[in-house]
Amino acid sequence: MDIKKEILDKVNVWLSPLFDNQTQEAVKEMMTSSPKELEDSFYKNLEFGTGGMRGIMGPGTNRINKYTLGKATQGLSNYLKKVFTGEEIKVAIAYDCRNNSNTLAKVVADVFSANGIKVFLFTDLRPTPELSFAVKYLSCHAGIVLTASHNPPEYNGYKVYWQDGGQLVPPQDGEIISVIEALEYNQINFNANENLIEYIDNDVDKAFLGASLGAATFNTPQEAKDALKVVFTPLHGTSVKLIPDLLEDAGYSNVHIVNEQAVPDGNFPTVKSPNPEEPEALAMAIELANQTNADIVVGTDPDSDRLGVAVRNSEGVMTLLNGNQTMMLMTNFLLEEWKKQGKLTGNQFIGSTIVSTPMLMELATDYGVQCKVGLTGFKWIAKMIVDFPELQFVGGGEESFGYMVGDFVRDKDAVTSTLLLCEIAAQAKANASSLYQELLKLYTKYGFYKEYLISLTKKGMDGAQEIKQMMIDLRESPLKEINGERVVMVEDYQASTAKNLFTGEEEALTLPKSNVLIYYLEDGTKICARPSGTEPKIKFYFSVNDTLDKVENAREVETILDHKIRNIIEEMNLI
Repeated sequence: MDIKKEILDKVNVWLSPLFDNQTQEAVKEMMTSSPKELEDSFYKNLEFGTGGMRGIMGPGTNRINKYTLGKATQGLSNYLKKVFTGEEIKVAIAYDCRNNSNTLAKVVADVFSANGIKVFLFTDLRPTPELSFAVKYLSCHAGIVLTASHNPPEYNGYKVYWQDGGQLVPPQDGEIISVIEALEYNQINFNANENLIEYIDNDVDKAFLGASLGAATFNTPQEAKDALKVVFTPLHGTSVKLIPDLLEDAGYSNVHIVNEQAVPDGNFPTVKSPNPEEPEALAMAIELANQTNADIVVGTDPDSDRLGVAVRNSEGVMTLLNGNQTMMLMTNFLLEEWKKQGKLTGNQFIGSTIVSTPMLMELATDYGVQCKVGLTGFKWIAKMIVDFPELQFVGGGEESFGYMVGDFVRDKDAVTSTLLLCEIAAQAKANASSLYQELLKLYTKYGFYKEYLISLTKKGMDGAQEIKQMMIDLRESPLKEINGERVVMVEDYQASTAKNLFTGEEEALTLPKSNVLIYYLEDGTKICARPSGTEPKIKFYFSVNDTLDKVENAREVETILDHKIRNIIEEMNLI
């Protein structure tokens, strides 16, 4: 195949003595045997998406390697020194279980230290939420975590946090990206100043676990804790470092860990994907739950910011909950506890995202708190805390299995959320109920909302173009009717417009621009389309709802909602 000149120009740079021999040899090998891979490795630079910079490991500008991360870190160093002139700049660095995460973390530490920046580097892998906590706890100016979340084994990534412990948001991210893109590879300073690198571990662990205990325990009687049977799996990831200790500290002793998945391993040998959103990822945990007659299963992704949950349904069968359902259970419980304590004064808020369940709005209205909705990505929920200092943050989540309890961490936190779910489950069981029954009660009160997600993977340069074209088609030829229901409103977050198709009226959307389209139908159905910011995917989110008069009719109503979702998906030709 012919390789474009602009790609060959980049390749030739990587064949220069500036790059190590191993990298040069790998590039030469691709030129002769894998030109398609060469093209994908160099056709663009890695971009910052909803969860930072994430990509396949290997040589090239569109890959995760010491040079792309070195360049990002050099640019960030330059930016920090410009913004915090005259200060002793400090950063914290953590990494997960992925292959090369520890060595890449040391490269990042080296570059920061070479630029005169103080580095706090964890001695071993740690959960992402602990890095967010450490940034504030150690009074750092920024933080980095090396992770690719739940992506396949060949991926790694680089997430940047700011002083508040939250991820970068506009305009800062754009300013930093501009600095990075202006750099040449020969401007990276890899010469570490080891005197500026301080290794951290137990002290930060203790502080983080103490904060988690304080945020997620609610006077659950010890006998209720003893009665709860828990199965936990870290899916070969970092949460094994903290969650077992946290549950033990909180008084939960009846915890069964999936031993085959308890050893950190970047190859994730027992699962196709270490993603707790995927039912198959929790299969071994559910099998153990059936053997031990457990009440709840919790599985976390490799960097322990997302969690998947399974509970026993009305027939006693282990059933997977989706992220919207766990978010509703946790938010409702927190609001009820705040209400009991007399802490709901009208100056509180909960947070969510535009692709998450609208049911959260009903909950907020009932409890008299605000519900703030941001773009996809937890950095926007963290930003709400900064933007509204006059309001207290109770909790917040998104459909993609992430939740944040209180504001001591500024990112989704599967560590604290696991403990909170155990508290809810233990109290429910002590009251002759269950997590599943509590969810059904919420449906009878606020309406039965059912959500579903489809992710279409489109890899490489051709895939990126295909995703782009799908969004263009949805914009230029918007759907007018879906499953017999007219489209009432179309929100286009790239154009910042909300158009009423009945009246023709348009309103301006106030959230930052993003490549997202949302359709609202006459019957309350909501359909969202957005390309992923971290994976080669386009995602479609569906939310349908109906009334539920009593718990006993839940299965019948759910069947109706499932049928409606299936019809919509077929009509949109997504299967």
